[in-house]
Amino acid sequence: MLIDLIKEELKNLHPDLQAIHACWEQSNYQTDFEELTAATSKEDFWQHPKQAAILKKLQMLRTLREQYLQITQSMEEYPELAELFVNDEHELANIHAAIKKTRAEILKLKITFLLSGEDDNKNCFLSINSGAGGTESQDWAAMLLRMYLRFCERSSFKMQILDYQAGEEAGIKSATLLIQGTNVYGLLKNEDGVHRLVRISPFDANKRRHTSFAAIAVTPEVESAEIEIDPNDLRIDTYRASGAGGQHVNKTESAIRITHLPTNIVVQCQNERSQVQNKENALKMLKAKLVQKQKDEEKRKQESVERKSIEWGSQIRSYVLQPYKMVKDHRTELESPQPENVLDGDILPFIEANLIRAQGAS
Repeated sequence: MLIDLIKEELKNLHPDLQAIHACWEQSNYQTDFEELTAATSKEDFWQHPKQAAILKKLQMLRTLREQYLQITQSMEEYPELAELFVNDEHELANIHAAIKKTRAEILKLKITFLLSGEDDNKNCFLSINSGAGGTESQDWAAMLLRMYLRFCERSSFKMQILDYQAGEEAGIKSATLLIQGTNVYGLLKNEDGVHRLVRISPFDANKRRHTSFAAIAVTPEVESAEIEIDPNDLRIDTYRASGAGGQHVNKTESAIRITHLPTNIVVQCQNERSQVQNKENALKMLKAKLVQKQKDEEKRKQESVERKSIEWGSQIRSYVLQPYKMVKDHRTELESPQPENVLDGDILPFIEANLIRAQGAS
């Protein structure tokens, strides 16, 4: 009966509900919300030098608080409503549908609570680089690009392709996205690493099985004030853009490549018509990479994909399409027998599992 199904689902949701209760109680969200609300109510607040940052944080806390209160109130009401309409199948069906919606909201909020890193709420740059293997690995890099574009669409994130280097025959050599939205870096930092594909190659006339690699690098966007760059440390080259950017891209040398000479970090941008806009976006990417490099050195960690070998043994996730179908995350051991869904952007379960793993390790 539907009433029994509702009771079972509410029972199954109890651990996740307890988890977000614990996260809320252990956090400073409520205290911060009250303090910032009081601060913004002062007459001289508009003269505060950090008013924009304070208002942004307050809005984030307000949204988080409203989500938490709505979920807890709904979960308190569902058992009472189910008993009230125990003999009304139509109303029970509505309650059941509402519980499914709340389940998704609980899981989303749980992930949000897990995102407590310094940069987790920032936008990010996501770069895809094909590994050795020519056309096969370049096609794999293009598949990953589509996967992240679909994930962004599912998550209502704003995305912009800043750079796109097409492969000679198919796929891409590399691509860089600017992704904007709530907790973008906190979510996508879990994708940083080497991704491995096993399949029967469509480019092999003998239909042999091939293994391909591509590397994902995820860097948080930084404020300009966080770092200053000496113009003398930069080599700036211009060139004609190529790839999927419209006819205008090949007419002028609007694409920009910037090399930071002390570190040999290279960034490039070609998506805008204006050379000035491309230079501005390239500088943003460079600053983000330099800040991340500083943090990596301070923590003595080697987390940047550019310092990892794109080869056997270094992958974070494997996608097997033949002879069987399986996606496996090697950090969490989480598996999915539906790689077509994962490659269509359904990567949130892997992100959540790695966030929980990282939380437990900290």
